[in-house]
Amino acid sequence: KDAQQAIVIKRMTRDLNFDIEIVVAPIIREPDGLAMSSRNVYLSPGERKQALALSRSLALAEELISSGEKNALTIKKKMEEMINEQADAKIDYVEILNPETLEFQTEIQSDVLIALAVKIGKTRLIDNLVVRLKDSKE
Repeated sequence: KDAQQAIVIKRMTRDLNFDIEIVVAPIIREPDGLAMSSRNVYLSPGERKQALALSRSLALAEELISSGEKNALTIKKKMEEMINEQADAKIDYVEILNPETLEFQTEIQSDVLIALAVKIGKTRLIDNLVVRLKDSKE
């Protein structure tokens, strides 16, 4: 689930010329859309409901990008607004990044990694989504 760690490990194995293949599995989600995590047990029923704003905000970002929105700051702002509607949410970060280099993106020109970390009550949750552009070569 931690895309940033996976990217760093993949880059390190490539840079150090290790003969290792890193296979990154997709995020497994609960039926309600919340990313599976051992931390989910710390959420009260009300907090768990609020935590669904994370996956909903990622879906919103994907929808905005699919609809042609290219301004990363606009997308981040709309995601943050959605998350901040939750009484117990405190955003650590919402970022739109290059999925290989982790460089911050201001304009969506190719595939992007959207990563976020949010505290819901006392529980810090992370989630992410790679949005692939239809005209992207990868």
